[in-house]
Amino acid sequence: MRLIVVDDEPLARGVAREYLAAHPDIELVAECANGFEAVKAITELAPDLVLLDIQMPKLDGFEVAELVGGKTRLIFATAFDQYAIRAFEIHALDYLLKPFSQERFDRALAHARASLASALPRQEAAVREAAAARDRPLGRVLIRDGAKVHVIRAETIAWIEAQDDYVQIHADGKAYLKNGALGELEAQLDPGRFLRIHRSYLVNVEHVARIEPAGRDSHAAILADGTRLPISRSGYQKIRGAMQ
Repeated sequence: MRLIVVDDEPLARGVAREYLAAHPDIELVAECANGFEAVKAITELAPDLVLLDIQMPKLDGFEVAELVGGKTRLIFATAFDQYAIRAFEIHALDYLLKPFSQERFDRALAHARASLASALPRQEAAVREAAAARDRPLGRVLIRDGAKVHVIRAETIAWIEAQDDYVQIHADGKAYLKNGALGELEAQLDPGRFLRIHRSYLVNVEHVARIEPAGRDSHAAILADGTRLPISRSGYQKIRGAMQ
């Protein structure tokens, strides 16, 4: 079994190495000190299992899980117990509460070995469903571009366009492609800020400068940067109410 350890604390990574000495069948293929390193290592090395901290700089453990989808199995390790329910919602194999003992660590690895005998869980869909169900809207959107990860703050997003199996996100004068449906992203963003003004367009009302007629019974949203977006009849009712 090939394992990656992800933790921003060197001492925690050292404890994991020490405990792994009792498991010669497990190969430690990488150690990562933050979420960006973790996403890159998981994508490139395709481990069987990741021992993943939750509270880390740059990207937290749940954001790493979202970006890697169902590429590997996860065991979360953290000093905080309040994330346990969310961890199991995304089909984590186990949840280790720091400081954990060698015996507890061994049980988690035994669970992982048993899981390897079964089919990989469809974690990617589970992560998206869990994200959509959260009460708190997304504060930032994560976009993987090869080995790079772009972190886009929600308030900087001006508009989003549906493009087949992707969405194109426009923020700070740049455009980013993200895999997924427009409706899926709409469900995760703040409905008080983002409105579906057309079947293909989601707009941040804070970036709308004005609404103009675009023809007989049609309208367009003019954004602060001059972008012109079509508005459907149902979208016009929503955005007119939001801007009054």
